[in-house]
Parts: sequence; structure tokens; C-alpha cells
Amino acid sequence: MDEWIIWVILAIVLGVAEIFTLTASLGLLGVAALLTAAGAAVGLPVPLQLLLFAVTSTAGLLVLKPIAMRYIKHPPLQRFGVEALVGKPAYVVSEVTGRDGRVRIGGEEWSARAYDETLVIPAGATVDVIEIEGATALVYPRE
Repeated sequence: MDEWIIWVILAIVLGVAEIFTLTASLGLLGVAALLTAAGAAVGLPVPLQLLLFAVTSTAGLLVLKPIAMRYIKHPPLQRFGVEALVGKPAYVVSEVTGRDGRVRIGGEEWSARAYDETLVIPAGATVDVIEIEGATALVYPRE
């Protein structure tokens, strides 16, 4: 049996194992095995095949894996829907009290209440959205 076939089989086994473990290590070893299979197919002797596998797998694990793990462990934080409105500025359309009022957030008009129920926020003021409760924005005046 040719050596390149053994390397391809090893690459397939490592690739399948990577699917089940999701560690990125086995996938990088599988890529190293594929590169070694290519080297074997062009006639590299077995000692050079082993050296090629060692060098490519070490390079992958030491260089590429840390880069990949940064993106896997720390995906960009994104808020969607009403969660994305928290922290945004709003414009008071009609006076906001602890019971009711209206604000404009990003071009949309929302019902609003003062986050601090003792406050009365006049129309025209700029406020920050502190929380969203159902379809009501709880707001606090900007300083």
C-alpha cells in the first residue's frame, strides 16, 4: 500500500474526530496529514514525510490554533431587538413621569416612564434608555 493512502486515511479519521470534538487541534492535525499525503504522492521518502508532518502539525498548533481560539471563545457581542435599545439616547416628545410619557428612540415613538418615579422630565429633554419593560422604555435624564 502506498504511504500517501495511509496519510489520507489518517487525515479523514482526524477530520471526523474533529467534527465530534470541536477542539480545532484534530482538524489542524488532519490538515498536516493531508499536506504530508501530498508530499508522499510526489515521492518524498518516509523520514521526510514524518518530518513534514511534525513541522506542519506543530506550526498549525502553535500559530493557527491560538488565532482560531480567540474567535471561538470571544465572539463579538451583539444585542438584538429591544435589548439593543438599552443605553441609547432618546428625545422626550411629551412629558415623562413615573406613570407615562412619550419618547422618540431612533426615529420610533415609544411609550415611556421615568426610571426614577419621582422625576418629571419635560418635553424636548434628552434621556437615556435604562430598560425596556414590554413596550415601555424606562428612561433617565442625561446630565
